[in-house]
Amino acid sequence: MAVWALGLNHNTAPLDLRGKFAFAVDQMGGALSALRSSLQGQSEATILSTCNRTEIYCSGSELQIPQTLHWLAHEREVHPEELTAHTYQLHEQDVTRHAFRVASGLDSMVLGEPQILGQMKDAVRVASDAGALGTTLNQLFQRSFSVAKEVRSTTEIGSHSISMAAAAVRLAGQIFDDLSQTKVLFVGAGEMIELCVNHFNAKKPSAITIANRTVEKGSKLAQALGGSVMQLSELPLRLHEFDIVVSCTASTLPLIGLGAVERAVKLRKKKPMFMLDLAVPRDIEPEVKSLRDVYLYSVDDLSSVVQVGQAHRQAAVSQAESIIDVGVKNFHHWMEQRGNVPLIQQLHSKADAWREAELTKAKKLLAKGEDLEQVLETLSRGLVKKMMHGTMSELHAATSHDLQHMQTTIEKLFLRSRH
Repeated sequence: MAVWALGLNHNTAPLDLRGKFAFAVDQMGGALSALRSSLQGQSEATILSTCNRTEIYCSGSELQIPQTLHWLAHEREVHPEELTAHTYQLHEQDVTRHAFRVASGLDSMVLGEPQILGQMKDAVRVASDAGALGTTLNQLFQRSFSVAKEVRSTTEIGSHSISMAAAAVRLAGQIFDDLSQTKVLFVGAGEMIELCVNHFNAKKPSAITIANRTVEKGSKLAQALGGSVMQLSELPLRLHEFDIVVSCTASTLPLIGLGAVERAVKLRKKKPMFMLDLAVPRDIEPEVKSLRDVYLYSVDDLSSVVQVGQAHRQAAVSQAESIIDVGVKNFHHWMEQRGNVPLIQQLHSKADAWREAELTKAKKLLAKGEDLEQVLETLSRGLVKKMMHGTMSELHAATSHDLQHMQTTIEKLFLRSRH
């Protein structure tokens, strides 16, 4: 079996290109089905899509990286050459190592961050529900989860790290001296927004408002904080009320346009506005960044902030890489052993046939009243003869060129010491 992966992330592709290849959860099932249909033979596939990466993991009887790349390019109407320039293409042990590093947080913008592990588990669950996950990829991901657990429990890879949410608060603090005097709007109600809400709430802002497509989910988050909730449709009219706007939704198009922010800026009368767009694709049109008194940051702009403390984690990275090395070796040993399964099954089948044949003979002899001890002797000799026949025939027919190798093999198979 071949294993391969194709991906683009925050190190290889700009935000807007990553946005083109982002997959929402409700798109995954259809995408996985279409991908597998484009590949030859029986294939397995999983798509991992986050704000920092889109990765496709596949397994099949033969390597099909070009086919996977062309499917992805065609799916999002991008020329294959453009996509190739921003992707990494991996196969065999490189795939395993990469998956283990991603799960362990070693390939994240925030070194050691734990969210990616949950996102990988979600991706695996979606692939499984879609019938796209088979034995090989399931084993790959289950082992990646196990390796990640060992890395996090035995190293300090997550120590000294600054999360995206904490970095957001730090950036906002550079614009406003006192966050307790600010009004904060959160657009969306997903996991990232929840993390940001908790970090900003610790600074006790004067007001927190949640705007979400599903009002019920937004209300639940707002009530837990003593905040308020509003409809997304109210955004253009109320944007000027907020000093800080943090947005992270699954929308495929920007929710906050240049015109809406321009109107808000006029109404604010030169009061600064901090805007953080954590969505991929973008929730806020990038042209907003050019407006005076507006400080717009994207998920990629947080990179320099979250790297603080990375030097303290380099020793932990070395430990983690050692754990991953062992995991990679074990997985590929399992892969090699899987290649022997058909042969092992044939051997068992053949041995069972011999056993059944000799057992049938023995039962007939016993029915005729033959001596039990003699019957057992005949049965055992018959089994040994059948088992040794092929080996002896090959040994007698071997040429002088092959004889030494065959003798060594036979010694390993039949004459090896049991202790």
